Amino acid sequence: MNYITKINYSLFSNGTTGQTIAKNITWQFFGTFSNKLLSLFLIIFAARILGAEGYGQFTFALAFASLFVVLSEFGLSDIIKREFAREGENKDAFCAILSLKLVLVFLTFLLIVAVSMLTIDSSKIQLLVLIIGTFLLMNSLIGTAYSYFHAQQRMEYEAWLEILQMVLLVSLGLFVLFQFPSTQNLSYAYALSAAITLVVTAVFFSIKLFPLRLRWDIVVWKKYLTMSLPLAFSAIFAIVYSYIDSVMLGYWGLLEQTGWYNAAQRVMLATLLPMGFIASGFYPALSKFSKDSKEHFQKKWSQELEWMIIIALPLVAGGILLASGIILFLYSTEYAPAILALQILLLTAGVNFLFRPFYDVMIILNHQNQLFKITLLGVLMNVILNFILIPLYGLYGAAAATLVTYSLLLFVTMLFVRKMTYIRLPLSRIGVTMLTAGVSIYVMCMGLRYLLLSQVHILILILAGGVLYTGVFFLFRRYIVQTFFKEYYV
Repeated sequence: MNYITKINYSLFSNGTTGQTIAKNITWQFFGTFSNKLLSLFLIIFAARILGAEGYGQFTFALAFASLFVVLSEFGLSDIIKREFAREGENKDAFCAILSLKLVLVFLTFLLIVAVSMLTIDSSKIQLLVLIIGTFLLMNSLIGTAYSYFHAQQRMEYEAWLEILQMVLLVSLGLFVLFQFPSTQNLSYAYALSAAITLVVTAVFFSIKLFPLRLRWDIVVWKKYLTMSLPLAFSAIFAIVYSYIDSVMLGYWGLLEQTGWYNAAQRVMLATLLPMGFIASGFYPALSKFSKDSKEHFQKKWSQELEWMIIIALPLVAGGILLASGIILFLYSTEYAPAILALQILLLTAGVNFLFRPFYDVMIILNHQNQLFKITLLGVLMNVILNFILIPLYGLYGAAAATLVTYSLLLFVTMLFVRKMTYIRLPLSRIGVTMLTAGVSIYVMCMGLRYLLLSQVHILILILAGGVLYTGVFFLFRRYIVQTFFKEYYV
């Protein structure tokens, strides 16, 4: 097998389970990393050019619209991934679901129009909400195709389309910011990039897989809505505790603090990229093994949890240490108040890494109803904490409320998975992994502290931290763990 054949097999074919998972993670990394990197690049310019207040208006509109756009999703994405991964290709069912999504998108748009007119005094921000809402709704339709790609384990298709949309968005966005800078014009750039990508996605899907068409099938709608209903409520609650802090900050007139908070949140979301790569890579295989083999399911899930721990710990520790340099490098001294908020949100990111494998297990093993109850608990906790903490501490109260909420969700979800499923925590493996990661983090932090004293550039610090952690981790694991703890690591 020559190199070209090997590359083609590794990146464009679905062979063994391990190779397919590796291929999926590779494409997820390539597509999502490029997407988020370019997105962050655009956001940095937007934050600098529009200023904290202008950027705060934009992020308030984004948060406000996001509270409603989740209704157009209605939990269908995860159900599509699960069901079509199990059952294979079903053209009629997918076209029926796509038709259902069009109805949900239309109804959601009407809801955004009505609520924004009733609750927002500024006509400028009302228009901003409608434009951003249109952008998000078109992305929801695009995401339906992406969910089918996931189910068929064709993440490369999603990667290509994600990169196309982000190149369009950054090109249009930078043109607007430098030639016609305003929050409204930037929102038009977002909407136009989504519209073009939606058309390209529909054409691409029809050529590569099968022609898309409208199909009004009430039976299919009822079947999938019944399965997705608990997830829909869970998603609504998750969106509420993801965006309610920004909405409350903006609604109470703290638009400058909204800008600071979202500047920190953008960095935190960037650290979650590896979590998405890993989860998306494992999800189709776990869905398949949930029907075929409990033993293989447990093994693959344990591997997913281990990788989450390996990546989460250095991101949190290194991020907290370098938070000041990151904020000042990406934005400006105007955003210095975002530093502490970022440090709190990075702890939330670490909790998210651990939470994701348990969340996926509950969906794959059909515990949507219980997940609904857990997320309801989370949203109630988050709203109460935001009402208490934001008036007292502003953006820092919002960050603390998010951290407490996700910590509670992790604790309750772990208890449920342990008691109500056959999944068991690989305690020995987790212990050894955390020991190895802890030693590696200690060396990494000592090295970073030394470099900080030497006033090394932040990009070099980030690169050096990654190299130090990775090198020490694999050396320690190879020569110490495999010698003294091998029996616990099987």
